[in-house]
Amino acid sequence: MVVRMGMFGSGAPPYVPAAAYTPPPPPPPPPTPVDKAVTDAAEAAKAKARAAQGYGSTITTSAQGVLDAPSTTGKTLLGQ
Repeated sequence: MVVRMGMFGSGAPPYVPAAAYTPPPPPPPPPTPVDKAVTDAAEAAKAKARAAQGYGSTITTSAQGVLDAPSTTGKTLLGQ
């Protein structure tokens, strides 16, 4: 069916029926409870890994700043 629209909107748009209602899918089942011993063991492993990593190797200054004497010699070419 062809509807021709005139200069002032003569002609009506074609009738489009409403879509049929389809219910939404059911929600997923709730998660199964996990044994407390398993979660405690996982948390302990994470804490142990964090403690082993530490921050000592990443901090190069103290609260007072760099405590070494400044280098007053100029750079040399190829270590001469």
